[in-house]
Amino acid sequence: MSSGPALSEVGALVGDPGRANILSALIDGRALTATELAWTAGVAPATASEHLTKLVVGGLLAVSRQGRHRYFRLASVEVARMLEAMMVIANRGEPKDAPRRATPRIDPALREARTCYDHLAGRLGVGIADAMVNRGLIVLGEEAGEVTASGHAWLAAFGVKVEPAGRTRRLLCRPCLDWSERRPHLAGRLGAALCARSEELGWIERQRDGRAVRVTAMGQLGFASEFNLPKDNELPFVPK
Repeated sequence: MSSGPALSEVGALVGDPGRANILSALIDGRALTATELAWTAGVAPATASEHLTKLVVGGLLAVSRQGRHRYFRLASVEVARMLEAMMVIANRGEPKDAPRRATPRIDPALREARTCYDHLAGRLGVGIADAMVNRGLIVLGEEAGEVTASGHAWLAAFGVKVEPAGRTRRLLCRPCLDWSERRPHLAGRLGAALCARSEELGWIERQRDGRAVRVTAMGQLGFASEFNLPKDNELPFVPK
């Protein structure tokens, strides 16, 4: 059976600029209301409602009700992976009449540190992945990875709690190609756990609007110590 028609339907859903903006706003794993998503997408509430209905029916979004509000989120981690992969492709090219440059215009805050669904991305996420590979804590292949014996010991000492395999079909760790750095950051259950632990330690602060995260003063020291990452304003910094 050909998958062409189904693929074209998904492409049509993502292809509308308003719906693309809605999906991009949800790629950090948050759940938002229709009003919030209308503002994010820059469309009227009625138009946003139409977009959301199509995205839910198309299986890209899930919706839950809490009190008077309905909250929308990406339907699965697979949807987030698809969107991140599309961002990589979308940021490869420049208009033909644009001046040549090595990298596309990217919001500096997003490039430095952001969330990709439930794990860290940008320079911060890529730096963490590089450090863990270089220290022999993890081994990453093309599609998946594994934690070494020394990696398990380090995770226990660092206080990282990884979701048990029995509760999900999600891989323990895998590379996720970063759309701004064009190199992999760490995804999977381990990537999510490291992001959660960084937030728990007060090393990062999520922004109210958008996917960017800020590295705190404590985080500057922590990431430098644990992952040998640069500090002193070379990562996004906010005084405590």
